[in-house]
Amino acid sequence: MTITEALKIIQSAPPDSQPFAVMLACGFTPLHLQTLLTARLQRQLPKRRVKMTSGLFGDLAGTLENPLNSELDAALIVIEWPDVDPRLGFRSPAPWSAQAVADIPDSARTMLDRIAVAIRRIPPQIQVGLVLPTLPLPPLFHTARWQAGETELLLHRDLAQFASQVAQNGRVLIASTSYLAEQSPSSTRLDLKSYLLTGFPYTLKHADQIAAASTRLLLPSPPKKGIITDLDDTLWAGIAGEVGPDRVGWDLAGHNQLHGLYQNLLAALSEQGTLIAVASKNDPGVVRKVFERSDLLLRPERIFPLEVHWQAKSGSVSRILETWNIDSDAVIFVDDSPMELAEVAAVHPEIETILFPIRNYDADLATLRLLRDLCAKERISQDDTIRLDSIRKGAEFRQQVSSASTPEHFLAQLHAVLSFDFAAEDPRVLELVNKTNQFNLNGLRYTHSDWHEQCSRPGAICVAVAYEDKFGPLGTIGVIQGVTRGQTLHLATWVVSCRAFSRRIEHQCLRVLFDRTGVDTIDFQFKSTAKNGPMRDFLTAIMGKTPDCPYFLSREIFDKYCPSLYHRTTEIGRTAANG
Repeated sequence: MTITEALKIIQSAPPDSQPFAVMLACGFTPLHLQTLLTARLQRQLPKRRVKMTSGLFGDLAGTLENPLNSELDAALIVIEWPDVDPRLGFRSPAPWSAQAVADIPDSARTMLDRIAVAIRRIPPQIQVGLVLPTLPLPPLFHTARWQAGETELLLHRDLAQFASQVAQNGRVLIASTSYLAEQSPSSTRLDLKSYLLTGFPYTLKHADQIAAASTRLLLPSPPKKGIITDLDDTLWAGIAGEVGPDRVGWDLAGHNQLHGLYQNLLAALSEQGTLIAVASKNDPGVVRKVFERSDLLLRPERIFPLEVHWQAKSGSVSRILETWNIDSDAVIFVDDSPMELAEVAAVHPEIETILFPIRNYDADLATLRLLRDLCAKERISQDDTIRLDSIRKGAEFRQQVSSASTPEHFLAQLHAVLSFDFAAEDPRVLELVNKTNQFNLNGLRYTHSDWHEQCSRPGAICVAVAYEDKFGPLGTIGVIQGVTRGQTLHLATWVVSCRAFSRRIEHQCLRVLFDRTGVDTIDFQFKSTAKNGPMRDFLTAIMGKTPDCPYFLSREIFDKYCPSLYHRTTEIGRTAANG
């Protein structure tokens, strides 16, 4: 991004919109970095107005130690070597004597400890991003540039320990130094003339790469939920129906390691909660024999469902999405055939299609990295580890529902338990809100600070709902957020995961809310979206009319239309009750 492009984006911000306040904390003159960062954040938040402030020149620690504005949404901390010790910069007049250099590690360690303490004191509602030093050290050491001396190694060790400390609570997200090295080679980072004359140390290209990486830290995109993959010349090398199940390969000995790496990545992503399915034009019997091989790296139990036949892959994708009960924009389709990718994209235009390169090592590495980036999570929760099993059990659940003599009898035999946490602090809560589309009250998305503000208002409630039944646990499947005023509960957010549909969980949630808060009426701040039809249908059924806004439901009307409920309910810190 150029400065001219950045200024145009900044000027396009709606003047009367809600501000998104950011503190850029750095010891140098922020100059172009501030402009580029503002523009990149603004592009991600077109309905907000990014408002950025900076700290004290030459005093990063002092900036962080001053009480930060409580209205800040985010803070980006950019550390360079002079912030750790002025002698590690190019603007300091301090001598480069052996005595001075020997003293630097102790001085740097003290400053890093001071910065770490200041970071820990940043209020929890502020999303924090951290960029570690990216500029080269000045030539003050006695070793040649190609030799790492003891002092330099000590500095890097202490910096790594500092980063590990501040990242422990999971709230401070740190830019990857290896990623920045790929995007911005070290030889293209320092603008010495600009640094000495104006105090701004970066080339424009490097400043933009820092701005781009920092935007991803402060405004992370929701991860993709699933990957649908082809088999022949994708999951393995060769066409199983032609060479036979024993002749397809994915190992180093057969020069097919690219496919082995792909299998390993899919297996790892599956363990971390990404759904994996297969859409292949193939002979089911042949494929079954391949999946019986003991050397397969992606085990069959990690894949569900398998669509293996000779029909169009777009139809396979449709059935997989129905089984998963998720939207196509949350899914990736991988195939080695451009024609198959085009056919799927024509029917599912929102799906992310990725061509699997055959024997193109550089392209294959880029593909593996892209898949990891698209499915990456800041943290892995227990809910992530049980997602595949819950999808399998959900399919079994739907089969039994369709074959049951009556829905009432089936639901009564589920032994379902709903757990309500009225002091929800798990990061999974906000993640679920921001990625749920179908049973979503209004489609609102929240930044870290916006959500904290919503949950901190007087009278506010924030409830996380977990579910399990005889088929197994589904984990955290619902989030409810609102505020009570008098005898009315005003619901601003209500989402339920699609994995939990058809169990009358929504009805039980309302009953618990009425009982727990003691209100007479619930005000649903409903807004129709392109995808929240299930929420609209539920509100229509529970009140007998199409929802609009405002949409009020009294306890009397709820009791009149609520069907029989069979869940056992528990509340964190309270005893169980029967539904």
